Amino acid sequence: MRKIIHIDMDAFFASVELKDRPELKNLPVVISSHHVRAVIAAASYPARKFGLRSAMSMTQAKMLCPQLIIIEPNFEKYRQVSQQLHQIFQTYTACIEPLSLDEAYLDVTENLKNIPSATEVAIQIREDIFNVTGLTASAGVAPNKFLAKIASDWHKPDGLCVIKPHQVQSFIQDLPLKKIPGVGKVTQEKLKVLNLHSLGDLQRIEETVLIQNFGKYGHQLFMYAQGIDDRPVQVSRERQQISKETTFDTDLSLDECREYWPQLIHQVWNSLNKKQLCARGVSAKLKLKNFQTLQHSKSFKQPLQTQQDLEHVLQQLLLEMQIPKHFQLRLIGIGVYHLSEQNDQPQLSLWP
Repeated sequence: MRKIIHIDMDAFFASVELKDRPELKNLPVVISSHHVRAVIAAASYPARKFGLRSAMSMTQAKMLCPQLIIIEPNFEKYRQVSQQLHQIFQTYTACIEPLSLDEAYLDVTENLKNIPSATEVAIQIREDIFNVTGLTASAGVAPNKFLAKIASDWHKPDGLCVIKPHQVQSFIQDLPLKKIPGVGKVTQEKLKVLNLHSLGDLQRIEETVLIQNFGKYGHQLFMYAQGIDDRPVQVSRERQQISKETTFDTDLSLDECREYWPQLIHQVWNSLNKKQLCARGVSAKLKLKNFQTLQHSKSFKQPLQTQQDLEHVLQQLLLEMQIPKHFQLRLIGIGVYHLSEQNDQPQLSLWP
């Protein structure tokens, strides 16, 4: 039986900034650029009381809270604090899976301080984080990653939630399906059609029915419904994607976006080369005027060999997406994934 801790910093970007500017502590603060089409990167807890949240447009945020205070993001500062967090984690376990600058899984089944209780480990880690950084963290303790991540959000901010093995079934019985990783709005609607609203409801559905309706993800839903998640904490976690995007000052048609793609492609290709990585997958992202996001991707057996390969794949993706000419776009982006280290063996280009 594993002992997993999920650590999630509370309103991380905002909290880092407020530590340097304590006079703003009780005011609605958001981290965002001053770009006319910017979105919120993080919102302080006073700001959240006005309904402000990450990824919300600043236009909407100012309507909900005209008195909000905007602080430009300083990612170098956030990375430095993140390094302090990981130095703390490393004093307890070598089995750490970072998810982002402010979030990580820790496997403390066997820990470096020989503390028998995972709950006690989580308590000490949270104390260390506060003593070193002055920031608060929430933690979830559970037998697997799925439950630990849900638990870390249970008593936010500055909370601790522990799910012991004998408590798993009672905890998940009434758990809303939107809490499950990977269950977005579309999946939620499909589940509602099947009259499924909680993990308890899922337990009464046969696995074959879930697979028929949700493909491979149906099996994962079935396992989650039993409180089962066999995924280990991945110590060396490959970078999943390199991506670049741009937000326009005014909405543009797909044809009008044409001049902006080359720079994005060049930036992504440059990042790959600087990190000495190659990619076998490409994704395109378009955000419409109404904030609906359209995405399409392709992967290949061989890695992309030239920037021209990347351009060709993007053109293919956009053709397959069949974007109507009248659609207005506020953002476009391109990403590469299935990353691996470059090697010296020449590969055939995807195109002649």
